[in-house]
Amino acid sequence: MSSMVLARKYRPRGFDSMVGQGHVVQALANALTQQRLHHAYLFTGTRGVGKTTVSRILAKSLNCVGPDGQGTITASPCGHCQPCRDIDAGRFVDYVELDAASNRGVEEISQLLEQAVYKPVMGRFKVYMIDEVHMLSNTAFNAMLKTLEEPPDYLKFVLATTDPQKVPVTVLSRCLQFNLRPMAVQTVQEHLAQVLSVEQIESDPGSLRLLARAARGSMRDAMSLTDQAIAFGGGRLEEGAVRQMLGAVDRQHVQRIIEAVGAGDGAGLVGAVDTLRQLGLSASGTLEELATALQRMAVIQAVPQMQSPEDDPDAQVWAQLAPVLAPDETQLFYSLCIQGRAELALAPDEYNGLLMLLLRLLAFKPGHAYGAGDSPRPKAEGSARTQIPVAEPKPVTKSEPAPVSAPATRPVEVKVVPAEAPALPVVREPAQGSAAPWDDAPAEPKNAVEPSAPSVQVIKPPAPVVAPVAEDFDERPEPPDEDWTTSVEPAWDATVDVDAAFDDVMPAKLAASPVVAAQPSPELPASPKKATLSFDLPPLGADPLSDRWAELVKELNAKGLISALVRELAMQSQAVACSDEPDGSVHWRLRVDRESLCSDVNRERLSAAMAQQQGQAVKLTLEKAPAFNTPAQRDQVAREVKQRDAEALIEGDPLVQELMARYPGARIVPGSIQPL
Repeated sequence: MSSMVLARKYRPRGFDSMVGQGHVVQALANALTQQRLHHAYLFTGTRGVGKTTVSRILAKSLNCVGPDGQGTITASPCGHCQPCRDIDAGRFVDYVELDAASNRGVEEISQLLEQAVYKPVMGRFKVYMIDEVHMLSNTAFNAMLKTLEEPPDYLKFVLATTDPQKVPVTVLSRCLQFNLRPMAVQTVQEHLAQVLSVEQIESDPGSLRLLARAARGSMRDAMSLTDQAIAFGGGRLEEGAVRQMLGAVDRQHVQRIIEAVGAGDGAGLVGAVDTLRQLGLSASGTLEELATALQRMAVIQAVPQMQSPEDDPDAQVWAQLAPVLAPDETQLFYSLCIQGRAELALAPDEYNGLLMLLLRLLAFKPGHAYGAGDSPRPKAEGSARTQIPVAEPKPVTKSEPAPVSAPATRPVEVKVVPAEAPALPVVREPAQGSAAPWDDAPAEPKNAVEPSAPSVQVIKPPAPVVAPVAEDFDERPEPPDEDWTTSVEPAWDATVDVDAAFDDVMPAKLAASPVVAAQPSPELPASPKKATLSFDLPPLGADPLSDRWAELVKELNAKGLISALVRELAMQSQAVACSDEPDGSVHWRLRVDRESLCSDVNRERLSAAMAQQQGQAVKLTLEKAPAFNTPAQRDQVAREVKQRDAEALIEGDPLVQELMARYPGARIVPGSIQPL
């Protein structure tokens, strides 16, 4: 003997036994009590929230006659009278349930509506319940609109759908709509505990919480999962068995991951992912559990005095983990976990995608030393100061053909600063033959270093001019065993400024600053050639007849007298001749390039529009030949000239020229300039 599943066995028989839909129950109960009944109801909501159940309870309320057979419309059906028992058993002749997913055509709806003209056989009302009504075709919706708007007094429509957006607004406006909400986890858990208590099945709160969360707001799903868990656990529900059945990630794995992130332990994260892989736990489920834990931690961090539910065994765990991460880190990691679930489908393997996401948490953790060992953390480009070894450069001279010797390989301290203008080569040298008053200062290099990727070259500027100094200094050879540094401020032509070596040691001994050699400014990018026009038309006034024809076509367009093919005929025509006829009409001879426009219908419509505009009869003669200086060609040339002038205005703007000179390779995106 087979037993009935829990979802059907414990389906609510009245409004008082429904859970989680108090707003719908209250509205319907009050309407039934006051007998303010609507002729059509629409119940919307996700699967398993009670749409069909509410429909059946409403049908029983409308047709209940009470145990004594003298009852009337009520909000509390007795469940013992014949109509109530028949509706629960699915054999009440006046209650029709139609599945729109399999009966979506206009024929099925028409057949149902044909029976609407007959009064109820046994009950007080006929109730037509159409489930998944959004699956009906457009013709089926149109067929039921009139009956749905003005049904007989004894007919009630109940529509149910999981996607109300697909229901036409003409149907929505004819119904009283109720939205059944997904049920809270706590509500589902309490109802499951009540059902299992009646069934006398042992369970623990942890297992019921897992089932309620897995149901995602659907009571029917919760009941089905409970049936499965009872069979899996051998007649009892335990958290470990339910977690294994659902494939849910244990909080210990989540706790281990959060602790590893807080400690910056990359090896711990890799080990946690390997453990999840071995257990076959879902990577997406891991991120879901991790996001839930981070949300609980964020609440504890923001509201420390908030009381946790007494029956939540995880509350103490999350309270202990809350100090592990800073509040901003918790918020950032929560966002990464939420967005990372969508990236798992793009990863070669879901566990590899999970591992990359967890390593990303470490990468974004402030102050974390990425990696292990003494190797420095990789830097991005644009670091402020960096030590680079300079290899033995190949000297290049600008003013003298002889090569200039360069110092041996030494570390050079380079300071990278943003350039405001093209840099000029700066060379400072003391006068030859002067005596040096110090012994320990490094000798000044005679060369300016010009860095270029990937090598650094030494150049000799043309004939530097040196101002006289107060004392003479002897040029001293460079000490071979001492280190020296050069401060470089690179711009477009970066140079090495060695003046710091003198200023730091004896700034008072330098009587004058060296003269800066001038460097020509970079050339501005040449302006592109002006685009040639599509047609080489004569200037305005050189062809009076074409000017007159273009002005006439412009007036016809402005007044809306021509359109479509007639307008195209006028725009593509060249006026060849215009003469006054003896009968007072005007005769225009037009040349048209496209033969498809030279139809009698287009010619007659254009002549009628011209006659209406000029106030006199117009005769048109069309000839097939290449046309020149037409209104369409004039408009195209005018647009091209306007576009060319706009581009010239932008290219000649000083700011644009400065930006293009400052950034080599910069250009104006073609098509980005639009004339006003």
